[in-house]
Amino acid sequence: MTDANYLLSADDDADDLPRTLRREREARAREARERAAAGPPQFLARDDDYDAEPLAGEPVPAVVTRFDVPFFRLMTFFMKAVLAAIPALILLGVILWFAGHFLQAFYPELVKMRIMIHFPNG
Repeated sequence: MTDANYLLSADDDADDLPRTLRREREARAREARERAAAGPPQFLARDDDYDAEPLAGEPVPAVVTRFDVPFFRLMTFFMKAVLAAIPALILLGVILWFAGHFLQAFYPELVKMRIMIHFPNG
């Protein structure tokens, strides 16, 4: 089977490229032109609002005022979380059961009282 690797940065002769690669190349060129035409990014705050020194990795204080998640996507996430928690709870129960038997076997004096359930015959 042939392995056709086409570079998106090939020479300017785009006639020999497949149509999808030509479209991708044209889209990238169009995005580059739009970015160059837009100029540098504009900020909402003025430059004199900030210190002259860079932040040097310090966290910037921020406040989240709104978190917009569609209801069904949030519901799906929580259903997945519930289904993922079931095996975790089973595993936790098994670990606690073994820990209890370990403590009972090696430290019987820790168990002062045991609840016995008795069903009488008849």
